[in-house]
Amino acid sequence: MEIILICAVAFIAAILTFFSGFGLGTILTPVFMAFFPVELAIALTGVVHFFNNLFKIILVGKNSDKKVLIRFGITAVIFAFLGAWVLFLIPDAQPLFSYELFGKEFFVYPVKFVISVLLIFFAVLDLIPRFQKMEFGKEKLPLGGALSGFFGGLSGNQGALRSAFLIKAGLSKEAFIGTAVVVSTFVDFTRLGVYATKFSSSGLYENMTLVAAATIAAISGAYLGNKLLKKVTLKFLQTTVAIMLILLSVALGAGFI
Repeated sequence: MEIILICAVAFIAAILTFFSGFGLGTILTPVFMAFFPVELAIALTGVVHFFNNLFKIILVGKNSDKKVLIRFGITAVIFAFLGAWVLFLIPDAQPLFSYELFGKEFFVYPVKFVISVLLIFFAVLDLIPRFQKMEFGKEKLPLGGALSGFFGGLSGNQGALRSAFLIKAGLSKEAFIGTAVVVSTFVDFTRLGVYATKFSSSGLYENMTLVAAATIAAISGAYLGNKLLKKVTLKFLQTTVAIMLILLSVALGAGFI
């Protein structure tokens, strides 16, 4: 059952990525969390996200800006390593707190609570008009790389901050999309290197069939999304996806999933 649901979400999320500005990982991570421990869910999502980005590099990577890649990408990679390392330091053995609702006890764990807050934060960036217009100058590119890289390593969610910084870098639309894809791939490669130290014990190898299926679904969605890009209203999809993320994040932080 989970393989059907995860593949369906991967396919739809990959399409929405082209339209809404939300990354595949932002949408797919909570779904993986419904079936797997948080650390494993983030690692599984990271693999799918990485291979989907490789496919997108083939489509638009040639348009990336090399100078921006250096200024933004170096700090992104360094802090992605730190974020991925911090992920495995956050304790998840004991519940942060518990409560009863409708006669059932719910447990809220530290990692899930932290990730839910991060997901809400990134959703809000694309939902509130003030944050939609948030921009930063070229001199802030190293800082933007550090912030987006750290949160990318910690939770797999980096798209909102990355876009906020890169959008003010004086890039064309094509260069903006290409640069964002390449940076995202660098961050994925870095954090997966850290996750790999935990793979044998976390259960990634036991779920390779699921990962392969979700990756194929995501690539198919990315291909279709690229074809349908001009036919969808961006603002409507940004708002819809943001609301969905907030609902999922609240459910995760409340211990419902």
